[in-house]
Amino acid sequence: MAKPETVSYEESRRQRMEENKKRMEALNLPQLSLALKTSSSPKPSPMKRTPKPKAEKQMVGVRRSSRVANLPAAPVYKEMDVVERVVIPRRYSGSTSKHRDLSNRVYASYEDRTDAMAKAEKLESDLGSDYPTLVKTMLQSHVTGGFWLGLQVQFCKDYLSKKDEIMTLVDEEGNEYETIYLARKTGLSGGWKGFAVAHDLVDGDAVVFQLIKPTTMKVYIIRVERKA
Repeated sequence: MAKPETVSYEESRRQRMEENKKRMEALNLPQLSLALKTSSSPKPSPMKRTPKPKAEKQMVGVRRSSRVANLPAAPVYKEMDVVERVVIPRRYSGSTSKHRDLSNRVYASYEDRTDAMAKAEKLESDLGSDYPTLVKTMLQSHVTGGFWLGLQVQFCKDYLSKKDEIMTLVDEEGNEYETIYLARKTGLSGGWKGFAVAHDLVDGDAVVFQLIKPTTMKVYIIRVERKA
């Protein structure tokens, strides 16, 4: 009796499964389920690499502060002595239009030069010691050509300025001539030519300089004997 019931149950179960399958096929459920399984695990797509932009080379000025940028190019320094230049204004130069014929230079003899120096030293003694004095015998370099008058070094160290100055020379008539005194070279340069030419100084003349002010000297001239 039990066997027919079992067969009836199995038959009934099979029929239900067949009916369910037909319904699913009618609704297209098997294909939808397969599609869902496929979409649930997608294959990873390869990562696209973005190419790096190529760097362009450009000449770019180095950034500096406005204070530094406005400065001129760095100077090149050389070690040298700095001497303030003294210039004589033209109206004080004591220049003269007189010119000398250097082809007819006359050289004083030793005796004439010595005699003029002796007279100059006598005059220096008569001037007294109230003001510093010095005596110079004129050479060709003093009165022709170069027109450079070197002074006694010790006199310059003791009484004259330690820097370049305008030195005024006052002749026996009170006329003033401005010259440049070069302290490092202890002598008179620019302006001395005007004085020498104006007073017709020649080789062998003896000149007495009397320092009456720090930058002013009174000048006395002893003429050497001039032979025809």
